[in-house]
Amino acid sequence: MDEVNADGAIYLSEYVLEINEGAGFLDRLPEDLLTKLITSGSPRSLARGEGLFFQGDSHSGIWVVTEGRVRTFYVGPTGREITLAYWTQGHFVGGPEVFGRGQHIWSADAMADSRLMFISGDTLLRLVREHHEIAIGIIDGLVAKGKCYSALIQMLGTRSVSERLEQLLLILANTRGRRVGDRVVIDRSITYEQMAAIVGATRQWVTMTLDKLSKNGVINISRTQIEIVHPEDLSG
Repeated sequence: MDEVNADGAIYLSEYVLEINEGAGFLDRLPEDLLTKLITSGSPRSLARGEGLFFQGDSHSGIWVVTEGRVRTFYVGPTGREITLAYWTQGHFVGGPEVFGRGQHIWSADAMADSRLMFISGDTLLRLVREHHEIAIGIIDGLVAKGKCYSALIQMLGTRSVSERLEQLLLILANTRGRRVGDRVVIDRSITYEQMAAIVGATRQWVTMTLDKLSKNGVINISRTQIEIVHPEDLSG
């Protein structure tokens, strides 16, 4: 069994191969500057389910994910919730106001026990002024975020819910799956309810639609895995 890909970020996008590119926003930093950035921050641990920041909170800086998985999500006036993305090692959360201005317009919590490095807005602004390489890194990170949320808007605006769910299966296959012959096996680390919050549906609808794909022979479902039998039959 060969791994399809490493454990990367997850969000709705037509461009599956670009999903995790934001994890490398600090890759171009020289080792001395990367060390300086890290030592300027402070470590933070989150238990699974613990909130990091919430809509309406004041921006204070950014958190770089060093281990685990952090979700960003938005809650509407009626209480309906939509997941924007899952971020993993190398990505940051806390933008777009990376220098600590204004208020958060969405929230973040931990989907697994996680470790992060917090860099305050004031510290980041000082480092950006002193080192253009750090400024370029932050710009690279913001470019990746811009692509993410643009891709999300495009998917929500141009794809049906069924198409979004099938595309999510392809994304999970790429970021969480392992190949077994011509098939791809995905461990069910994301629940149906969490999948529903990503595609903008109810858990009941996701269950019904996956059961339909199973009856049509496109996927096989067990308590612990989803096996994509015919990836080419998914509309993504």
